[in-house]
Amino acid sequence: MFTGIVEELGEVTAVEQLAEASRFRLRGPVVTEGAKHGDSIAVNGVCLTVVETADGEFTADVMQETLNRSSLGALAEGSRVNLERPMALGGRLGGHLVQGHVDGTGEILSRTPSEHWELVKIALPAALARYVVEKGSITVDGVSLTVVEAAADYFTISLIPTTLALTTLGIKQPGDPVNLEVDVLAKYVERLLAAGVDPLKPSAAPAADAAKENHR
Repeated sequence: MFTGIVEELGEVTAVEQLAEASRFRLRGPVVTEGAKHGDSIAVNGVCLTVVETADGEFTADVMQETLNRSSLGALAEGSRVNLERPMALGGRLGGHLVQGHVDGTGEILSRTPSEHWELVKIALPAALARYVVEKGSITVDGVSLTVVEAAADYFTISLIPTTLALTTLGIKQPGDPVNLEVDVLAKYVERLLAAGVDPLKPSAAPAADAAKENHR
């Protein structure tokens, strides 16, 4: 589980094409500190498993399913990437709950700079539109952000100087793809409602269990 607060602006140092997969080597001295085989690191919002680490770099295998559903397939040697380690249990939740499971990709449509921030407009896939609401949370390339405007086919975000300087969102241009992850809580609520379950209504299971206990 991640928070969407990017720890480091890393770099792809090598890409090896495999059969229906790719192996990436990425440089990230901060996120690799103490990392070992089997650990997770989010790369542009995609949760990847560390294969090996050495000298501030780590390698990760990316299967075809992930390449199809995210923008990682467009990465090449020299590409900059957002990196984040999983949140520590009991730590501060600086952004929102992020799984690192990309729901789809969007495309940057425009950038409108102002004196103290920059407004970015991003195309929104129709299948994800219902999960995006004004003032709600969304993850863009692994960065936890607040939605400014939510339309049927796009949304906007406002980026402060820190985000522009410390993440890839400062260098992405109109036409560039970005990974999107919507709030998982919204998807759970939708699933419950579709099944006819009222999320606000207490379950009857505890009472039934108590009755069985009394019967004994």
